Amino acid sequence: MRRQGAKGDEIIEALIANSATFEKKTAFSQEKYRIKKQKKYAPRVLLRRPSARSICEAYFKKYPNRIGFLRVDALSLLLSLANVSANSDILLVDMVGGLLTGAVAERLGGTGCVCNTYLGSTPSPVEIVRTFNFNNEICKRIVRAPLHDLCSDQTGTKKIDSCNAELNVQISTISIEEMPLPSKHEAADSQTIVSPQSKMGKAPKAGEKASEEALKSWKENGFSSLIIAAPDADAWNLVKVLLPLISYSAPFAIYHQYLQPLATCMHNLQQSKMAIGMQISEPWLREYQFQVRNFWEK
Repeated sequence: MRRQGAKGDEIIEALIANSATFEKKTAFSQEKYRIKKQKKYAPRVLLRRPSARSICEAYFKKYPNRIGFLRVDALSLLLSLANVSANSDILLVDMVGGLLTGAVAERLGGTGCVCNTYLGSTPSPVEIVRTFNFNNEICKRIVRAPLHDLCSDQTGTKKIDSCNAELNVQISTISIEEMPLPSKHEAADSQTIVSPQSKMGKAPKAGEKASEEALKSWKENGFSSLIIAAPDADAWNLVKVLLPLISYSAPFAIYHQYLQPLATCMHNLQQSKMAIGMQISEPWLREYQFQVRNFWEK
C-alpha cells in the first residue's frame, strides 16, 4: 500500500479491518492499538521554536562535553543568581560553546547587551548561538571584546595589574568540525547570485567586535553582572581579573562541574575581601511522571 501511494491513515484503517481481534478489545486497548500503528505508519512531527531549555537538553543528551556538562537546571540557576533582566549589560566568559551566550541573549529579549570576553587573541567558539535563530535586533546586541581591551584605560595602559594573570591561564577550546569546501561549479554559481540582503546591507552577526563607544561606557559605569562558565580554566584566576569590571554591588555567578575549583575560588575571595554574601549551590533535578487514574464506585 505504501508503494501504491496510500496514506498512513488508510493503512491503519486497512489493518483494523483485517484484524480478527480488534472488535474484541476494550476501548482502551483499541485506542492503544491505533496509537501504536500511527507511530509506525503515520508519524507526526511537531516543529517548535528553539529555546534555551530545548537546546540545552538536546546537547546534554547527545554532546554533554561540548557544553561543559551544563544541565538545564544549572543554567536556569546561573541566570537567576546573576539577575539577568531587561536592559542589563552582562559580561560573560562563555567556554561552553555559546550556550550561555544564547541563553542570556534570549532572556534580555533584544535589550541591553551581552559582552563575551576571552583571553588572548582568539575568542572562544560560540557556534551554538546560531541554533537559537535570533533576529537581527538580538544578534547585534551580542558582542565580543578581548580581556585586555576591557582592562585598559583611555590611554591604552593597563587599568589593573591582575590583567597580566591572563597569560598564565591555560585554555583548551572546543574543536569545531571543518565544513566541506564547495566545488568549482558551486563556487562559480555562488559568485553570480546577488541576494536581496547584499543590496540592503550586511545583516548583523552575533559575536561582532564591541564598539569603542560601548567599551568606554563599560569602563566608566561597569557591567550589570558577571557570569563565568569556563570548565577548562581556573575560576580564581578569571574572577580576580573580571570582578573590577562590574559595577558596585553587582552580582556574579560562576559555573563549574566540580566542587573543588569553586571552593578554592570562594576561599580566596573571602580572604581577599573582594566579595560578600557568597554561597556554593548544587542544583538537583528529578523528573516526575504524573499518572491520571479513574476510580469507579461499586
